[in-house]
Amino acid sequence: MTKLGVSIYPQKSNLEDNKNYLKSASKYGFSRVFLNFLTVENKEDLDNFKSIVSYANKLNMEVIADVAPVVFKDLGINYNDLKVFHDIGLAGIRLDMGFSGNEESIMSFNPYDLKIELNISSGTKSLDNIMSYLPNKDNIIGCHNFYPHRYTGLSREHFIRTTEEFKEYGLRTAAFISSNNASFGPWDVNEGLPTLEEHRDLLIEVQAKDLLNTGLIDDIIISNCFPSEEELKALGRMNKDILELNIEINKDISNMEKDILLKEIHFNRGDVSEYMIRSTQSRVKYKGQEFKLIDPKDITKGDIIIESSLYAHYAGEMQLALKSMKNSGKSSVVGRIVDEEIFLLDYIKPWQKFKLKLKLKE
Repeated sequence: MTKLGVSIYPQKSNLEDNKNYLKSASKYGFSRVFLNFLTVENKEDLDNFKSIVSYANKLNMEVIADVAPVVFKDLGINYNDLKVFHDIGLAGIRLDMGFSGNEESIMSFNPYDLKIELNISSGTKSLDNIMSYLPNKDNIIGCHNFYPHRYTGLSREHFIRTTEEFKEYGLRTAAFISSNNASFGPWDVNEGLPTLEEHRDLLIEVQAKDLLNTGLIDDIIISNCFPSEEELKALGRMNKDILELNIEINKDISNMEKDILLKEIHFNRGDVSEYMIRSTQSRVKYKGQEFKLIDPKDITKGDIIIESSLYAHYAGEMQLALKSMKNSGKSSVVGRIVDEEIFLLDYIKPWQKFKLKLKLKE
């Protein structure tokens, strides 16, 4: 099941603001917290984090703290004994930089069942090395980095390749999305804070849809503070089980055509076309019904088509355009995918199920 998460930076914000943020996020179904421990230099600093961890736990939110070998050194913590992290109330620790492999394996057998979260983004063979030491896989998970500097985020190709390596071992994965409303993260540079560079200026819900649609990411974490309540609400109500595309529809379409668009579960035929995604079950279900011709204009990428009765046995078939096409004069253009989600069409796989949802008026 997909988990939603938020990030907290206690050194950049006060306790009351952080508590209000966690309370609001919890209300919309968020259950993970990323906590930056990389600035911790002594156990007094560590004690200052206890209040926010305790509050998150009361909201049934699990907290995973970002650490590195230098944090272990500064705090005098040995990788054989993770009790100090358990006593704070953490559910796990994220190793921003790892050890040599055997240490991570040993940590995964900690008696507190703390999760050991590995950095997916690095692109090294460190995961293979750790797995060669036979860790407790139940306590090994992975999470990508985030990138505050514009143009430094991951490419899609690297993101897919590195995440697939974790999924091949059956490990749970996470990645970050960036609020367009937030003003700070852990560093002084704040040009957005996504994992994927192409997400940097997208709506937060679209970023999340894209990550989930890869089939490779289990948990999605907002990286920067503080997102708007509307952003939290949008993620909370998002369908996390199936890709749901927001659409605008032609005001002249019939109720039957509205039902085809909005009430059916669609799927992309396995014999795929480079020009369109074809959802053909509606032409079977509504066989014999009359489909009047509506707006037979030439077709552009993102347009939604329902074939009219002029197209004989194709009548009632719903299509999503992947390329511009000349309209034969028999195809009704009944709506359109919202502009910011059109790129998602490129990643709908053969036989993949999806739904269409009327865009909410602002």
